[in-house]
Amino acid sequence: MTRTAIPIAREIRIPDPARVARALRAPDLGPRILFFTGGTALTETSRALAGYTHNSIHLVTPFDSGGSSAVLRRHFDMPAVGDLRNRLMALADRTRHGFPEIYDLFAHRLPKSAPPAQLRNELVTLAHGSHPLIAKVSVPLRDTVRHHLQIFQQAAGPQFDLRGACIGNLFLTAGYLESGRNLDPIVGIFSNLVQARGQARLLLDSNLQLRALLEDGRDVIGQHLITGKETTPLSSAIAELSLVDQALGNAPVRPPIREEIRDCIGGADLICYPIGSFYSSLVANLLPAGVGTAISRTPCPKVFVPNTLPDPEATGLTLADQVRTLLRHLRADAPNAIAIEDVLDVVLLDPCAAYPDSENPERELASLGLRIIKTPLTVPETGSIDPLLLSQALISLA
Repeated sequence: MTRTAIPIAREIRIPDPARVARALRAPDLGPRILFFTGGTALTETSRALAGYTHNSIHLVTPFDSGGSSAVLRRHFDMPAVGDLRNRLMALADRTRHGFPEIYDLFAHRLPKSAPPAQLRNELVTLAHGSHPLIAKVSVPLRDTVRHHLQIFQQAAGPQFDLRGACIGNLFLTAGYLESGRNLDPIVGIFSNLVQARGQARLLLDSNLQLRALLEDGRDVIGQHLITGKETTPLSSAIAELSLVDQALGNAPVRPPIREEIRDCIGGADLICYPIGSFYSSLVANLLPAGVGTAISRTPCPKVFVPNTLPDPEATGLTLADQVRTLLRHLRADAPNAIAIEDVLDVVLLDPCAAYPDSENPERELASLGLRIIKTPLTVPETGSIDPLLLSQALISLA
C-alpha cells in the first residue's frame, strides 16, 4: 500500500514549545487527535487536552457490562452509555455559566440501597422539575432534561431497577429510544448542553459483549469480569478477545463500523492508542471490521502510549507482547496487505518509568522495528501519567 509522507518524519521536539503555545492561543483550531478509548483512565488527560484543542475525537467502547449500565443494557437491549457520558463530561467547558449545575445533575446517582418507591419518587421529582438538582438548572436546559427524563419514566415502567442509576445515563437512554434507537442525535444534544470541547462517540451502536478466551482454556463473557476492578482479577492471562452476541447464543460476531466512524478515523491528524485497560478499553475498540483498514488509509501519525502502572488485564505481558497483540488486531482486516507502518508509527515512552513486566522496554520495542520517542510523561511521585505532559506530547506530534 502506498503511503503519503506524514508529519512524524519531521525533526521534532517533545514538547514542542511553538506548537504547544500555538495550540493554547487557538484551541478552536487545534489538531484532530483521535483516541480509541474507554473507561476512566483518559478522563484527566481529556480535560487537560481540551485546553489545547477543541477538535479531539474519542471513540468509546460500548461494552461495559457492570453496575447500572448492565441494568440499562438488559432492560432496553442497548449499548452501554456510561463511558460515553463520562468522556463527554470530561470534555465539557467547565468555565461555562451554569456548568456546575448541569454537571451535578448528570453525575447524580440514585441511592443504591433505597427502597423502590423512594427511587421512583426521586425520579418523578427530577422529571417534573421539583428536585433541588434540576431546579438549579437554567431554562431552557431544564426543560430539555425534564423532557428526556419523562420519556425514560414512560419507557422504563414501574419494574425498572433504579438502584445506582446515573441521571446522565438515563438522559442518554431516553434520547436513544426517542430517536429510534440511534445515539447520534442525543449525543449531539448532550454535547451542546455541556458545551463539549471535542467529540465523543460510541464505536458501535450495538448491544454486544466482550468474550475473553483465557490461556487456561476458560471463557469469560462480560467486560466487568475481565477488568479485574469490579471482581477478582483473572487468574490466567487472556489469549484472545472477541465480540459475541447474546441474542445469538453468544455466537462470535465481527460487525462493521459505520460510515460516520470511518470518516472520523479518516479525518484524524493523529491517532492515539492510549493508556487504559489494555484489552477491554483499547483492544476492544479494534475488534469491529473496518477499523484497521480505516486506520491504515489515514495518512497521519499513529502513536501507542502504554500504561506506566500495573494493569490487571495485561499481567505478564511485556511491552513487546502488547505491541504484537495491538498489531494483530490492527491488521486483522487484511494481514497480508496492511503493513506495520500503516497502523503504528511511534511508541511514546517515559525514560524514567518502570513499565510493568518489561525489563528493557526500549530494547524490546526496537526489536520490532518501531520508532521510539522518549519524553517525560509521568508524575514522579506516583509514576502515573501526567495529563499535561501527555497532552503536550500529543500536540507536538500532531
